[in-house]
Amino acid sequence: MYSYVPKTLTKPAPIIVAVHHCQGSASGYSSESQLMPQADKHGIILIFPNSKSSGGCFDVASDATFKHDGGGDSQTIANMVKYAVDKYGGDANRTFAVGTSSGAMMANVLAGAYPDIFKAASVYSGVPDGCFAVPGATATQDPPGWSNNCANGQLSKTAAQWGDMVRSYYPSYTGARTRMQIFHGTSDNTLRYPNYAEQLKQWSNVLSLTTSVNKTNTPQSGYTQTIYGEGTATTAQLVGYSAQGVGHTVPQHPDMDIAFFGLA
Repeated sequence: MYSYVPKTLTKPAPIIVAVHHCQGSASGYSSESQLMPQADKHGIILIFPNSKSSGGCFDVASDATFKHDGGGDSQTIANMVKYAVDKYGGDANRTFAVGTSSGAMMANVLAGAYPDIFKAASVYSGVPDGCFAVPGATATQDPPGWSNNCANGQLSKTAAQWGDMVRSYYPSYTGARTRMQIFHGTSDNTLRYPNYAEQLKQWSNVLSLTTSVNKTNTPQSGYTQTIYGEGTATTAQLVGYSAQGVGHTVPQHPDMDIAFFGLA
């Protein structure tokens, strides 16, 4: 775990957990995520988990990591948040997640397993929560389990089926669910583009959203924004961004992350 605590903090300070990609690192993602200037500006505590696996991927394949308090990388990250709340004066009611690729997959997992901790998440080039499940995968295997079917965009379910998966990971939970902002490139050849639609199906079901509105060339040329339900790009429960011609991974948009989290 790498943490960044600005000299001037909001009290209590919001927390953002920023999760790196495969072959990445906490220190590398502290730069790639472009969140440190935002942390200085808005008094935010940053947490950068560091994968211990040989390839730098997080475990998003085992039953343990999917389930609330089931162990694995997701619970380790949840415990990092609790540590930051206690040690640095973090705000347990304003905790968020950002992730890219493997980190985006983990952000989806965190939203499913720990909606009581993470109020919103912004995911770049990920897959639905549970999509990467590998039968027999363990939380400690190295490297973590890998699902070719999911990575290749070959796993399709109904919105209700995806939603039921999320609900099964924390069946006793009845509170508010994590708001989601999802980015994906149409030319992603690592975690292929069909995963974008599957994520939107999943979270629209979890968040009980049935309507959506598209806006082209937003926030920039070639991007199509989809807002689900009521609200704006910064207040809605679910917002998607399809990036035409963009591969793996979509560039970070830290200003948009901060705005979506309500921290700007």
